[in-house]
Amino acid sequence: MIWIIFIVLTLASLLVQNSLRSRFAKYSQIRLGSGMTGAQVAQKMLYDNGIYDVSVIPTSGTLTDHYDPSKKTIALSDSVYGTCSIAAAAVAAHETGHALQDANAYAPLRLRTALVPVVKIASMTVQWVLLAGMILINVFPDLLWIGIALFAVTTLFSLVTLPVEVNASSRAIAWLTDSGIVDYDTRPMAIDALKWAAYTYFIAAISSLATLLYYIGFARR
Repeated sequence: MIWIIFIVLTLASLLVQNSLRSRFAKYSQIRLGSGMTGAQVAQKMLYDNGIYDVSVIPTSGTLTDHYDPSKKTIALSDSVYGTCSIAAAAVAAHETGHALQDANAYAPLRLRTALVPVVKIASMTVQWVLLAGMILINVFPDLLWIGIALFAVTTLFSLVTLPVEVNASSRAIAWLTDSGIVDYDTRPMAIDALKWAAYTYFIAAISSLATLLYYIGFARR
């Protein structure tokens, strides 16, 4: 039964990723009426919310956009930073939404940020500890539980990420609407683009939780 769940989740993940890229490509072809680039949208959203200590910088890659609370930077990919489109505006506003969360001490973002160093360590070691724990299950059973504890940290991170991303998108859509960056016709497009981005985090969280439950069941048997 567990393998059926994993197969379904894998297929769902592939579907969501393909849909996200398809919509991003589609909405990247639709220009904003304001003529603003992604970088300009992010900068205006920051200033409109009284935030002046965050920098907007370019970064290489596709869909590599992110906000770094430790450096106070919003990094926008090549297809967002200098591009005037619905997709670029939606992504830029979403990442700026994280900066607003940081400025407002949004609790889930603070928790996720606090978990980052722990998750980095857990991610580097968890697979090896789990593998060793399964091999040595009859000799050193506690090792598997240590691996499960490490994996649980990464699962917690995925679960905490969900409200952080959904809230950032809500902030983005609200500001894009109130500022007039999007109108009656383009607002649904921005919502659609961010909706599929949120689905990727949802699938990742469910997959991580299912895997954690599998390891726990294995250890208990």
